[in-house]
Amino acid sequence: LIAGSVQAQYTEIINSNRPGESQGAFSVGTNVLQLELVPFVGKETHDLLGTENSLYGTSYSARYGLLMERLEINWIGSFQWSDVTTRTTGVAFEQSFANFRANTLGAKYLVYDPYIRRGEEKPNIRSWKANKKFKWNRLIPAVAVYAGANINFTGDNFYTFPDEPGISPKLAVITQHNWEGGWVFVMNLIADKFTTDFPGYEGIFTLTHSITPQVAGMVEYQVIKSDIYSDNILRLGGAYLLTKDFQIDANAAFNFKDTPGLWRANLGLSYRFDWHNKDEEVRKFESGSNRTDTKKEEKGDRKLDRDNGGL
Repeated sequence: LIAGSVQAQYTEIINSNRPGESQGAFSVGTNVLQLELVPFVGKETHDLLGTENSLYGTSYSARYGLLMERLEINWIGSFQWSDVTTRTTGVAFEQSFANFRANTLGAKYLVYDPYIRRGEEKPNIRSWKANKKFKWNRLIPAVAVYAGANINFTGDNFYTFPDEPGISPKLAVITQHNWEGGWVFVMNLIADKFTTDFPGYEGIFTLTHSITPQVAGMVEYQVIKSDIYSDNILRLGGAYLLTKDFQIDANAAFNFKDTPGLWRANLGLSYRFDWHNKDEEVRKFESGSNRTDTKKEEKGDRKLDRDNGGL
């Protein structure tokens, strides 16, 4: 759920990556620790191999705003249990196993924030048409870059490919549009394990709409391309803001093939520990001038400078 004004990374309400699987461009803010936990259940059925995999587990992430508002470090991973039934020549063979599917330690940095560069958009009191016409600069998104290291704790892991190294790189470009009317569009372009024998490339496209200040809906499309596994996954879900620091969400995911066919249900919990004690910036836009004054203010001691149009 996105707060109304994004003049800084820190927002008055929790800034979660849920209910989808993509990362937003903005960090949680300095001195903010945010935990996101996602229990899930699902099933994979592979028609050619004759296997049926009943799966359950949890995804998790820990996010922390470090040193500056634009920088976030995070740990993202998942642990899964699988009960696999294989049917060949009329005989059913069952096996169960559990392990980490992924663990990635990374950092995200906001490269470009158009909402700061754009400044305060004031209405044109002389022209109704000028106020209503489409503004092309709203097509420019916030842009962040992400760099991480995949960490393979165990060599013998059903969820990894043979001889997968203990550490491999992951890079991503993240864009985010915050449009009027509570619409947010996030895009992640990901290159994963690209130095190994089996690199993977992904695109995640997430559209979120705030229906009320507490309720949001989401649709997400994910494309995965790899010699190990390729897929197209659609997710539908929503989120509910319980308090300014606590959000719950749910989504359902499914794909469009039978090698394997996939469905999965997720329940997400996001909670933040907010030790943020300063707002990033308070700007005053002077009429008839391009000059911007910037100052720091203590949290809880903000004042609205109505005479100068301050935020």
